Amino acid sequence: MSQSHTAALEPGPPLDVDQVVPNGVLGMLIFILSETMLFAGLISAVAIVKTRAVMWPPLGQPRLPVESTALNTLALVASGVLLYRAGRAYERDRLSALRPMRLGIALAALFVLLQGAEWVALLGEGLTLTSSAMGSFFYLIVGLHGLHALAALAAMAWAHQRLVRDDLGHSAFWTVRIFWFFVVGVWPVLYWRVYL
Repeated sequence: MSQSHTAALEPGPPLDVDQVVPNGVLGMLIFILSETMLFAGLISAVAIVKTRAVMWPPLGQPRLPVESTALNTLALVASGVLLYRAGRAYERDRLSALRPMRLGIALAALFVLLQGAEWVALLGEGLTLTSSAMGSFFYLIVGLHGLHALAALAAMAWAHQRLVRDDLGHSAFWTVRIFWFFVVGVWPVLYWRVYL
């Protein structure tokens, strides 16, 4: 081989390339895209079953608590707004993000607790996974959202602890916020398709 050809094969200095999207953020966006498709498939299935049903909700099944869940939805949306404000505050002064983040976490926890109380009440009224198609879809879709909310709540608690220690990186905070924004953003669609 010639000298110039051998030099072309040897590794050179690493390229100095700025990362366009941090790995954590990119991974979360891919995850959210796949979860969006999952929820879209479940919502489509509910729509098909509802249009073929003679009566919805089926006889003997309780009506879903539309009004109280609407109020709970406001708590969830408010938590998303507070987490957005925490992100804005973080850009100015990291520790100033603590207050809106704490309030957002509190509202997120309230949402999860109220959803749990709703489940207990509905189980008491006879709505179960096996009582009807409505029960099956309700617990599958709302339960799946609840698991996402719990995971995102845990991620926010982790980010909060890192922020308290002033050890929360920008991309990690973005990743956690994107996950919570997904949980908040998908819920109104689920509420509309499942509850109404």
